[in-house]
Amino acid sequence: MLDVDKIRQLIEMMVANDLVEVSLRDGDVEVNLRRPNANAPVTTVVTASNPAPVAQPMPVAQAAPAAAPATPEPAPADDADLVEITSPMVGTFYAASDPESPPFVTVGTEVHPGSVTCILEAMKVFNEIKAEIAGRVERVLVKNAQPVEYGQPLFLVRPQ
Repeated sequence: MLDVDKIRQLIEMMVANDLVEVSLRDGDVEVNLRRPNANAPVTTVVTASNPAPVAQPMPVAQAAPAAAPATPEPAPADDADLVEITSPMVGTFYAASDPESPPFVTVGTEVHPGSVTCILEAMKVFNEIKAEIAGRVERVLVKNAQPVEYGQPLFLVRPQ
């Protein structure tokens, strides 16, 4: 059985390294730690062959929100008119078509409806994500090769 301190260490590692999911198995006990995005609290799921260990880790999931504010994302006041380009699926974010190519968009890039902004890999299929509005990219919210969730904001665009 994994003890609560080890689970807390895993949660701290997830937050520090911007990980979205960690799964471990120790004999008949399996621990899955998952958060939908980098700003969300960590959810803990523990399964075992006997029901007693399942109830022990629950306080850990409640303690996780205290660790999340360690990396707050400042939001400038003039962001109110920015439009999000969000992920239409779960996958891995790629800023460019290959490691040697420049990113599709960076801060300051003008985009138009149909402009490719990034690639999301899902189940070994590479999907181009296109802008649906015209404007200027103000912020890139994810890092290259970072896993993303459905609906997670990828870019903030100032509409024209």
